[in-house]
Amino acid sequence: MVNDDISAALGGSAIRPGDPDWDAARRFHSGIGDPALIVRASSVEDVRSAVALAAREGLEIMVRGGGHSAWGTLPGGATIDIAALDDVTLDGTRVRVGGGARWGDVARLLSSRGLGLSSGDTASVGVGGLTLGGGIGLMVRAWGLACDQLVGAQVVTAAGDVVEVDDVAQPELMWALRGGGGNFGVVTRFDFEAHPLTAVVAGELGIESDARPVLRAMRDLLPHAPRELTLTYMDVPPMDPSAPAGASIAVVWAGDDENAARAAIAPLLATPGVVPRDLGLRAYPDILLDGPEFDPDAPMPGFVGGNTLLPRLDDDAIERLAAFREANAASVLLLRSLGGAYGDVPPDVSAFPAREATWFAMAGAFDVPGLLDAAGRARALDDWQAIEARGAGVYGNFTTSTDQSWVERMYAPPTLARLAEVKRTWDPGNVFSRNHNVRPA
Repeated sequence: MVNDDISAALGGSAIRPGDPDWDAARRFHSGIGDPALIVRASSVEDVRSAVALAAREGLEIMVRGGGHSAWGTLPGGATIDIAALDDVTLDGTRVRVGGGARWGDVARLLSSRGLGLSSGDTASVGVGGLTLGGGIGLMVRAWGLACDQLVGAQVVTAAGDVVEVDDVAQPELMWALRGGGGNFGVVTRFDFEAHPLTAVVAGELGIESDARPVLRAMRDLLPHAPRELTLTYMDVPPMDPSAPAGASIAVVWAGDDENAARAAIAPLLATPGVVPRDLGLRAYPDILLDGPEFDPDAPMPGFVGGNTLLPRLDDDAIERLAAFREANAASVLLLRSLGGAYGDVPPDVSAFPAREATWFAMAGAFDVPGLLDAAGRARALDDWQAIEARGAGVYGNFTTSTDQSWVERMYAPPTLARLAEVKRTWDPGNVFSRNHNVRPA
């Protein structure tokens, strides 16, 4: 039972089991939580009070913004809901975003001013979780990760202090915030440098042939393609509600030059079985998806697979990825092109791993009764592990696992050691542990 002093100190913003608002407060975009306490913060001072009191009571903290994280499903601890901290303001090309804002809101404001950022794929995803985990967006080759565009932040630390962070004031903490996850405090404001963007050229290419020659054509095209071009290959089964069934390539060109975009993908369109669909100018917010919310009556099945950051998409990797999809009727395969601005960032600027990667790849079999038995699960896992072994790291934002062993798969040992030193400075008691947790050195 949570100490009554916490509820008294936080007033109506503190919600506990049995309170009238409890059932609504513990439900979030991706599930239903069972924490000991939920604090709905409407100001930075609310966050400070919640952090200080939770730390005093020995409650692990989970920060909720957009609510897409699986960490909210873990029982116990204190959830600090910062969804109300969603202001978005512009000063020239500098955009200041509240820690609880969602990407759709940011995109709409930026678009109205002829600006853009390489954010996530989904409008309802929180700015905070995506950025702190890196953020492999739809314009990643043009401008890098979401965290690469981060130039400053306001952080409430485990001690309850409010710290302004940038590359000059707190360079080590700034480095850790670019890809090190939510280990170091509650980020109540993100400062980004936006880019001129009047529109994007976007659309879809249908695939009516075997995946292998198409994936080879994509691989051969991207090293020489303009940075404005980012491609995403996806093959999903009919059961996935987030995308039409079958294989396709999403095309995003960061700019309004439709002729240049079409010229860039011309070699891909020459590949047998690749068919253009609805390619044209779009407003930046319109390319963001609307992901379905959690439905307790139809929970998502388990997922046997993972993701990896591939330095090379060679023929063997293509064969393994295509064969995985073919071997599992209820499975998904996704690849997104990297390189370009993503690869320009040296390792001492951000904690995000594997800047040498040229492709992000994800594959997994849905654990559906009747389609996947114990032998099938073991085979799918073995097949995936052989693919992941070819990578240089994994992307924490693209997993629903709360297994803490993921952190060692995400970062190379020197990066993890450096993150642990930053953690010791800012959160020596590991209060912020409901994440891909970096333990203090």
